[in-house]
Amino acid sequence: MGSVQQSIDLDVPVKTAYDQWTQFEEFPRFMQGVKEIRQIDDTHLHWKAEIAGHVKEWDAEITEQHPDERVAWKATDGSPNAGVVTFHRLSDGTSRLMVQIEHEEDGLIEKVGSALGADSHRVKGDLERFKELVETHGASGGWRGDVDAG
Repeated sequence: MGSVQQSIDLDVPVKTAYDQWTQFEEFPRFMQGVKEIRQIDDTHLHWKAEIAGHVKEWDAEITEQHPDERVAWKATDGSPNAGVVTFHRLSDGTSRLMVQIEHEEDGLIEKVGSALGADSHRVKGDLERFKELVETHGASGGWRGDVDAG
């Protein structure tokens, strides 16, 4: 399993960062390689992404979600992955977003890419594009519901 941990400071309040992050169908706007996300219901998503030149699809379940604090997920089929995004208040107008992802590396190209830090660089770029999006446009919506772990 590969593992990625990244964080970024944002010049927006925690609420704005969290609200935009919960707009899962907008992830292709800032996530490199993500072609489409369909939100099936409050806790289920279908992903389609291009990874190492191959199109992959999988379903994921949100396993825990608390407004302005965290969103955790795990894949339920397809490409095995899981992770958590946490939101931290730095001041009234600034916040920190922290991402931890575990993912299975498929094949030699993904294993070599992960070993060379390609997955970490991709997540860092995604976070920088998220920062630009949320600081420029604010949140386009938000889901304030709670999903308890377990």
